[in-house]
Amino acid sequence: MSADGAGLDKGLVALHGRPMVAHVIERLAPQVGTILVNANRNAERYAAFGHPVVSDAIEGYAGPLAGLHAGLGAARTRWLVSCPCDSPFLPADLVACLWTALQAADGGPAQLAVARTADGQAHPVFALVDCGLRADLEAFLASGRRKIDAWYAPLKVVEVDFPDEAAFRNINTQEELRVNEDAEPNDR
Repeated sequence: MSADGAGLDKGLVALHGRPMVAHVIERLAPQVGTILVNANRNAERYAAFGHPVVSDAIEGYAGPLAGLHAGLGAARTRWLVSCPCDSPFLPADLVACLWTALQAADGGPAQLAVARTADGQAHPVFALVDCGLRADLEAFLASGRRKIDAWYAPLKVVEVDFPDEAAFRNINTQEELRVNEDAEPNDR
């Protein structure tokens, strides 16, 4: 978190008196069978939320794709949904919408579904990913590349429109945190 919050672990920053990750877990839990938390520090604090914590297997901070890689390796299902811990307003129907679009993709099921808002903005960290893509992602990361869009580009991807742009806002600064104190995460 920047602007007065540099270096903070965003998932543990309080919004409405609770860590942001607690809001995300609360929104995601009814949509999935199992939750995995990717964290590279404060693992014990994240484990206190009652879900397995997995750390990046890729050395150095390799960004969101390294977290996705860790999740794909730890998942015991064919599909993994990802969302960031600093987006406490995620849609209550995120997984259902991604799954439906993934299955209905032209030419058969897609390999991953990515959220997109009505303004055409893709939100690639909100995704439903085939766990069979782990080796492909590992090779991509081993080549030194880190851009999510570059990894998705050659894959069979379906972008899924969501009407509520605010559901995908993330909180990166102390100012954004202050502004979002007025919005209740679970009212969406």
